[in-house]
Amino acid sequence: MSVFKYEKDQDGIVLVTMDMSGPVNAMNAEYHTAMNETMAKLEAEQGLTGVVIASAKKVFFAGGDLNDLLAAKREDAEEFFNAGEAMKGDLRRLEKLAVPVVAAINGAALGGGYEICLACNHRIAFNHKSVQIGLPECSLGLYPGGGGVVRLTKLIGVEKALPYILESKRLEPEKALAAGLIDATVDSLDELIPAAKAFILASKGDDEAAVQPWDRKAYRIPGGAINSPRNAQLAVMAPTMLHQKTRGLMPQMTAAMDVAFQSSMLDVDTALRIEGREFARVATGPVAKNMISTFFFQLNQINGGASRPKNIEKQVTRKVGILGAGMMGQGVAYVSAMAGIEVVLKDISLEAAEKGKAYSQKLLDKRVTRGQMTEEKAQSVMDLILPTDKNEDLNGCDLIIEAVFENIGLKHKITKEIEPCLSEDGFWGSNTSTLPITQLAEASAKPENFIGIHFFSPVDKMPLVEIICGEKTSDEALAKAFDYTMQIRKTPIVVNDSLGFFTSRTFGTYLDEAAHLLTEGTHPKRIDNLGKAIGMPVGPLQIQDETSLELSRKAQETWAEMGVTDKWGNGDVIRRVIKDLITDNGRGGRYHGGGYYEYHEDGSKNIWPPLYDLYYNADYQISDDDIKDRLMFRQVIETLKCLETGVLRSVADGNIGSIFGIGAPAHTGGFIQFVNTYGLDNFITRCAELEQAFGERFACPEIVKQHAKEGKQFA
Repeated sequence: MSVFKYEKDQDGIVLVTMDMSGPVNAMNAEYHTAMNETMAKLEAEQGLTGVVIASAKKVFFAGGDLNDLLAAKREDAEEFFNAGEAMKGDLRRLEKLAVPVVAAINGAALGGGYEICLACNHRIAFNHKSVQIGLPECSLGLYPGGGGVVRLTKLIGVEKALPYILESKRLEPEKALAAGLIDATVDSLDELIPAAKAFILASKGDDEAAVQPWDRKAYRIPGGAINSPRNAQLAVMAPTMLHQKTRGLMPQMTAAMDVAFQSSMLDVDTALRIEGREFARVATGPVAKNMISTFFFQLNQINGGASRPKNIEKQVTRKVGILGAGMMGQGVAYVSAMAGIEVVLKDISLEAAEKGKAYSQKLLDKRVTRGQMTEEKAQSVMDLILPTDKNEDLNGCDLIIEAVFENIGLKHKITKEIEPCLSEDGFWGSNTSTLPITQLAEASAKPENFIGIHFFSPVDKMPLVEIICGEKTSDEALAKAFDYTMQIRKTPIVVNDSLGFFTSRTFGTYLDEAAHLLTEGTHPKRIDNLGKAIGMPVGPLQIQDETSLELSRKAQETWAEMGVTDKWGNGDVIRRVIKDLITDNGRGGRYHGGGYYEYHEDGSKNIWPPLYDLYYNADYQISDDDIKDRLMFRQVIETLKCLETGVLRSVADGNIGSIFGIGAPAHTGGFIQFVNTYGLDNFITRCAELEQAFGERFACPEIVKQHAKEGKQFA
């Protein structure tokens, strides 16, 4: 019996209901067999007046089977292409039926699911927020290779189609309707199939209702072909802007744009073959493997609670206290209130606390102006935030998050003073970026209820929270922190205690290696350009200006007080830079008047001229590849050390944390996945070369050698 239910009614309309054996409908071998059989039956059907494609699952169709895509190797490209052409052939048969075909979209139709809908003549969706429509493949290192690029381009035009393809946008039905991705909506599931059948019945006598727009002789693609005069600017600027954004490191996006351009000029069958050929190349390449592994499987693993202690009931945070209304505290207040949590935002003065609350007002006003929120909803969020300078307002909080300056003495004082305000079973979280949680918890009366909750700036935009367990942190505290992080719609990674934990110490090596390169004589602009060339969002000198050189100086002082003088191999180099820029010249970073760069009122910037006199040596010789590898390998090696020593609890935490928290190049799949793709033996060899040329900080961690010896990858 087919997993596609086939029912013909008295009006000659066939309802095909997809109900595959797995939890969702997906494009796999079972689908291919079912669709092929269904098409043969439809083509032979007598008295057929129309077809409705529906789903028995809550999700209309989940797209391609990513396990199959992950397993495809470069040498399988030709076989992969042929299989894709066979699958697309069935969709082409579907859209060439002599009767109207309607997609009845009851749930999410993403990727391959929406590609099926595009092969239908008409698309009707249940108007509910659970229904998402779009082509998210580019975010997974792929692109819509089942006809998605070709058909969407021909449907709405190349200029309008590109953002939905390249940016992996997911639209709710009303927005999808406005954008032309679907044709109609219904307000209830009960109306969906009847509405689809009603369209077919109303189409009797309309010959064009059963013909796709691109199969009509007089059809002209909206906006014109890419080689038309009106698209001359788009043809030149779009590839340039894409390269600026991806730096040539995202082959799926380059291929998708190329296919979209060609689709605007070619007949549909030729364009579909080109789309399929390119897709086979991209899908069997390393970037697709990296991004599928990390952004689908590992991210789902983390969000699914793999790091959360089992057998502890889910905990809901109802009232959170936030100590410090500065940049971090005000951001935490905003995301907490947005999640419906009562917030007490405390600072040393009521004025400072109110200023922190005003940050939320500013963000909410933007949402209202853009039509993303009503004024009433925005006000209800603001009403949840209480700015205060009084400790007693914190009474009864089931979670208090301390977000004050990175000073152990200050944090200890605040913990002792305010911890009694917690509810009886309340928990204490420190938003520290570097200081050991075990040491901070020494001031706590209940160290088992003390945990690190490290946010990233700006909190409203950054998706990650790094949860740090001290030596005495209980499973209950970890579960509480994990649940709170999910409640505010962030992705939690869980790490064990150390100075700098995972993200800060790894990010620190990026800045430190830039300082090494600078003091060796490398041109500062070259350092930043090559940092971006490897895929980092910002060059290391610029990002240190943004995060504050002054902060690095204070961190060095704090570590010195703790007896740590040469953390992460920086030592003399970073101290020299701090002396040269801050002590001697008062250049503490962008928000202290400038650092490596000078910043101007018109928004422009340039390297601070005396920096050349301090460090630049025109005679210093080093290749671009060496610079790029030094900036990348330092971070990868530190990540591996964290895994080796148990600071990182899982490979998934390392990959997701490096991308969402540090800005690791997305195409690598994260700093640990980078090693898998680079090849463990190749990585060991390159580390040895870098170590011999530039120092022991590039020594390959033993964990890599052990995995290579056992023939294992990191998973």
